[in-house]
Amino acid sequence: MDQFSFLNAIHTEYIEEKYKRYLKYPDSIEPSWRSFFQGFDFANKSYDNKSLKKIDINNIISNDIAKEFKVINLINGYRQRGHLFTKTNPVRQRRTYTPTLNYENFGLTSSDLSESFNAAEIIGLGRCTLKEIIEHLESMYCDSIGVEYMYIRNPEEVKWIQNWLNNNFNHPILSIEEKKRILKKLSHAVAFENFLHTKFVGQKRFSLEGGESLIPAIDEIINHSSEQGVKEIVIGMAHRGRLNVLANIFNKSYSQIFTEFEGKDYIDTIFSGDVKYHLGSSNKYNTKKGKTVKISLAPNPSHLETVDAIVEGIARAKTDHDYNENYGDVLPILIHGDAAIAAQGIVYEVLQMMSLDGYKTGGTIHIIVNNQVGFTTNYLDARSSTYCTDVAKTVLSPVLHVNADDPEAVIHVVRFASDYRNKFHKDVFIDLLGYRKYGHNEGDEPRFTQPQLYKIISKHPNPREIYRAKLEKEDVITTQMIAESDEEYRKLLDKNLEASKDMPQATVELFMQQEWKTFDKVGVNELLKPIDTKFPLNTLKEIAYKITEVPQGKNLFNKIKRLLKQRREMVEVSNAIDWGMGELLAYGSLLTEGHAVRLSGEDVERGTFSHRHAVIKTEDTEEEIILLNNLDTPKKFYAYNSPLSEYGVLGFEYGYAMTTPYSLTIWEAQFGDFVNGAQIVIDQYISAAEDKWKMQNGLVMLLPHGFEGQGAEHSSARIERFLPLCANGNMYVINATTPANFFHAIRRQMKTNFRKPLIVFSPKSLLRHRKVFSTLEDLANGSFQELIDDNTANVKKVSRLVFCSGKLYYELSNKKEELNEERIAIVRLEQLYPLHWDKIYQILDKYENKKEFIWAQEEPENMGAWWYILKEFRKFDIDVISPSPSGSPSPGSHDRYDKIQHALIHTVFENLK
Repeated sequence: MDQFSFLNAIHTEYIEEKYKRYLKYPDSIEPSWRSFFQGFDFANKSYDNKSLKKIDINNIISNDIAKEFKVINLINGYRQRGHLFTKTNPVRQRRTYTPTLNYENFGLTSSDLSESFNAAEIIGLGRCTLKEIIEHLESMYCDSIGVEYMYIRNPEEVKWIQNWLNNNFNHPILSIEEKKRILKKLSHAVAFENFLHTKFVGQKRFSLEGGESLIPAIDEIINHSSEQGVKEIVIGMAHRGRLNVLANIFNKSYSQIFTEFEGKDYIDTIFSGDVKYHLGSSNKYNTKKGKTVKISLAPNPSHLETVDAIVEGIARAKTDHDYNENYGDVLPILIHGDAAIAAQGIVYEVLQMMSLDGYKTGGTIHIIVNNQVGFTTNYLDARSSTYCTDVAKTVLSPVLHVNADDPEAVIHVVRFASDYRNKFHKDVFIDLLGYRKYGHNEGDEPRFTQPQLYKIISKHPNPREIYRAKLEKEDVITTQMIAESDEEYRKLLDKNLEASKDMPQATVELFMQQEWKTFDKVGVNELLKPIDTKFPLNTLKEIAYKITEVPQGKNLFNKIKRLLKQRREMVEVSNAIDWGMGELLAYGSLLTEGHAVRLSGEDVERGTFSHRHAVIKTEDTEEEIILLNNLDTPKKFYAYNSPLSEYGVLGFEYGYAMTTPYSLTIWEAQFGDFVNGAQIVIDQYISAAEDKWKMQNGLVMLLPHGFEGQGAEHSSARIERFLPLCANGNMYVINATTPANFFHAIRRQMKTNFRKPLIVFSPKSLLRHRKVFSTLEDLANGSFQELIDDNTANVKKVSRLVFCSGKLYYELSNKKEELNEERIAIVRLEQLYPLHWDKIYQILDKYENKKEFIWAQEEPENMGAWWYILKEFRKFDIDVISPSPSGSPSPGSHDRYDKIQHALIHTVFENLK
């Protein structure tokens, strides 16, 4: 009750009504009321337990306290709804909301304006008049900054925010030097855009004009957060304003930017490049207090928000491997457009990672460059929510709406965001309300769709002119100082423009050069060279013993004990390593060689098919045990069950792998079919990033694949979608059929002097198939086999040569054995891309008596690898045996599936010549 010590009276019916509502719906009551009633209930229980007279609420309230509570309601009204009545929109009238924050709506009258209230204490004032309280609240909550935070459920956070806002009454206090720095950053941002507009007329640049305050905002984040210990910043943003950020934050060479505008080709002949406003950069930023901060801007495609997940993965990888898991050292910043953040589901997927053990990054600062219009779509047609930032409320993150024409207010909210993130390690949002001076691109005509808005914009001064006038009025600067600064910057741009004309070709710097300086860029031929993936047999056995040892004193499930015993017997007795054991041995071998391993995806710890058990749990306490981390190695094995997301998590893991080329990063789909939910990441990054941005990546994708009668969505990982994306040695695509081949494929990822994504169409039924095993010697002394010949074939008798891949091989092999058929040879194509033609020719030449050459697949004829095989083997007379074309990968009926599969296998063996 101490916080209500200033209250002396209140109308009893009023408080009674509130109290009844509190008892029924406690969360609907304002926090101050709720605290009051909680104290009242506590007192009631305490006194009643001591057999004292129970407190009657009507007896504890005096008659003159009502107005104090009404003032508290007024204060809470501003805290909760003040953001609806701000001056944050520079070019549009705000929508109207009712009821307003007029004091009369809180039961107060004009006669109360001159009356003093102690309620002002909760907003950092002493006792003062209602008029002064209202003026303070208007300035604090309804000026250039609107704050949303009262939905946050953690009282500590709410209190911290209120205290922070009470300091300086939510207004910045800046030194003269700080004001000059803001103006300089604004001036450079404006001048850069004007220069491009006049020198490269009509070219797309997706200008920042109308949102130039972004440049001093990023500058301040870097400076302010560096004082809180941030050593590295990773930024993701779409194309609007990107060139300005590259030039004025990342110090990208102006002449290089101008060369790109002139459309010159790139120096690298095996590099296609990308449009200038998609490129990334890495650099070092010298702060105003002499610190150096590493900064990176991730490349990204026109799929605007895809980069969000990539950036979070980069930040997490840097935290894990470069900063000893200190989340305060690496800061992710995501810069969104208002239309995109409201519409793109990837934003929600990424937000849900905020506090998860496997994906948290210590909080992200989100900045929305709010143009208030999409391409041509007004905000009223772009979302149903009040604000584009309302998705932030799903994770209870605060949002600050700020007028982009008030750069000092922008600096203020940036400092809040940095402080909040540093304190609570959560995401925080800055809604930078500005406008877009031109159309979606500079050649577009925005008046077609927003004629009234663009009448206003055409007459509206830019943020730099507004701020310059303010500082001139304050005698901080003079007109001469501004003129001299502008002239100096213009000469710099002119000089670089002239220099760009002498540059014969454009260059693209390597993103995160330091991390990738020791790796080679290679073409398809290097992918086919033999890679030594052998591993000492004795060491392999030592690993096997350690990962099959039941931990002492741990109460494991009996099934887990049996599993560990079976895996031990695979080594000691049968020398028959199954898929799950082979996989763990691959990881263990890399760990002992100094490579960390990260495995992420839906239910990967146990494995969707209960085959992996990389993480086991005790029965009584659910303590997690990772036996791979019992190996004597400084590197660790990480396994994380992911949220039920493909798009967001695959993007995260791609970013993680991008940052840690000496570690193995793996993403597994629950079923391979589900990878289609992440198709944008595959199309824009996994297949194309090296070609567009020189970015290598060694991410492994495990996609359970195989037709087993489980229906359309549990059969096919859509091989037909990956193979058309393969070109110029941009990835590996395999469909391995033995634990040893999988073992060597995984090890190959870390043994090359380059990095390529590896797509593995991993098995389901083969995980426990009686014929799917390898020996320890296969693992220790073998190598990856791009194709596996039929070792049972009598070469001279073979008239039909059948190529296939994956699980189908074992069904065909069983049938061949059953029929004792010698006229067929079944060859497994283990690596679908790149094809090892030397070995393929050897096989084709070997079976010189063949009369038929067949590709067999269990996917429908219009799916699977057939069309790719037909293209690649076009010089040969090759035919296909497969199920008939279908719009769906597999039927829902198991009986129908059995008939189709039986017919497929039967056809392979019929009408032999």
